[in-house]
Amino acid sequence: MDHLLDPNPDRLKRWFAERSQPAYRALQIRRWAYAGRARSFDDMTDLPKELRRAMANDFTLWTGQVVQHKQTNDGTEKLLIEWPDAHKIECVLLRDGARRTICISTQVGCAMGCVFCASGLGGVARNLTAGEILEQMLLLDRLLPADERLSHIVVMGMGEPLANLDHLLPALAEATSPSGLGISARRITISTVGLPSAMDRLTGSKTHFNLAVSLHAPDDELRNQLVPVNKNIGLNEILAASEKYFAASGRRLTFEYVLLAEINDQPEHARKLAARLRGRQALLNVIPYNPVSGLPYRTPSHKAQERFLEILRGASVNVQVRQRKGDKIDAACGQLRRMAV
Repeated sequence: MDHLLDPNPDRLKRWFAERSQPAYRALQIRRWAYAGRARSFDDMTDLPKELRRAMANDFTLWTGQVVQHKQTNDGTEKLLIEWPDAHKIECVLLRDGARRTICISTQVGCAMGCVFCASGLGGVARNLTAGEILEQMLLLDRLLPADERLSHIVVMGMGEPLANLDHLLPALAEATSPSGLGISARRITISTVGLPSAMDRLTGSKTHFNLAVSLHAPDDELRNQLVPVNKNIGLNEILAASEKYFAASGRRLTFEYVLLAEINDQPEHARKLAARLRGRQALLNVIPYNPVSGLPYRTPSHKAQERFLEILRGASVNVQVRQRKGDKIDAACGQLRRMAV
């Protein structure tokens, strides 16, 4: 059966036309799928019963099954979703004041090989489809009470988003559509380790999403160790592609830097990073390492973190520290993985 959430409005219009149904039925379906939070075709009560039965025969609304749902007292919730091919992914709902942010995945696993990240353990199995990306959004949205709506999307879950642009961009088009989730592009952030050719493609797409580029090191020598894919790219090329996106989109750039104790958190690293970012209109998001079971890396001490930040701020780098959320259920940055542990 066709996945109803896979973006293809013409398909749905043709299906209704073949059954002599008015074109507005497609909009009714979209309202139920997005704003109406329908759990099944039976919930779509303004459609004739026979039509609902016919749709259930030809389409599926949900392809994934939530096999685990974890919550923590900071308002974070995490879902482990299993797809029909038995592959699994994780996605997260975060609460911060009035903000309701979801962190979604784009791949089963990840091929980038960042040595400190749980998502890449076991490599990458496949890309998620646009329908599967949208399904995460709606399953997370359903965790909210009826009077709340999602406000922000961060594409920072499992996988490298720019390695799956063919499916990510159609999914985000649905998320921003007034007849979809209606979330402004300015409230959507795509995170990448930096794939220049894909960054150039994103620039050419004329989208206006926020772009967050994960650096994790101030020079190529160290970055090659922490982010192996960097060996074939290099920081200069990544930064040049970042500047092109900034110039085309007008959106502020964010650079991300995971602090690893005694590896990339020393004063010399801070000074090199400050020199690398000097003169750039960007925000540096410093992320103290979130421990991952089975990996040897540690979170720097508070003193080491403050020393690192002091050097950056003294060099007039616009820097903030990411607030840790969801770490008690392994839902914080770098902790999502393909299997429950």
